[in-house]
Amino acid sequence: MTETNFAEALAAFDAAIATTTEVDGIWKALQTLADVVVGAKLFTVMKLDWANERSGRTYTSHPDAYPVSGTKPINRTHWFDTIHIERKPFVANTIKDIADVFPDHETIWALGCGSVLNWPVFVGDKLVGTVNMLHEEHFYTPLRVETAKHLSLAAKAAFLAVEHLERQ
Repeated sequence: MTETNFAEALAAFDAAIATTTEVDGIWKALQTLADVVVGAKLFTVMKLDWANERSGRTYTSHPDAYPVSGTKPINRTHWFDTIHIERKPFVANTIKDIADVFPDHETIWALGCGSVLNWPVFVGDKLVGTVNMLHEEHFYTPLRVETAKHLSLAAKAAFLAVEHLERQ
């Protein structure tokens, strides 16, 4: 990622937030920014519903393998502790490490992915969701994870913009 590429991608994201009236347009703009900042073969966004202790996929780059539908119970494992308690991104860089946390690891592997970076999104001191990026094994190096910090503010803006659009 060069400074110019990042600046251009951030400007495009800003323009999308300002002009789009479709929820998918917001998430697609975040995906495009994430591709420039860190890269992802598979990109999804999960929203949390704390009142019902559920999470649900609200966006996916691969709707055939990972459709936007249904919810699942919030998974209180070491993944949850990393994301929610420690407020850190969760990183697994092998399919074995992914299999320890995600029961859909075979689908992940079939898509050519063997590493995951789940970025927690907090707004108002509340975890509202995660931005999930997956790529080949060993892709999310410490440098890439550090670089992914450039997505934090954009992810918050995307969640807030989607919330605004869904209220209309």
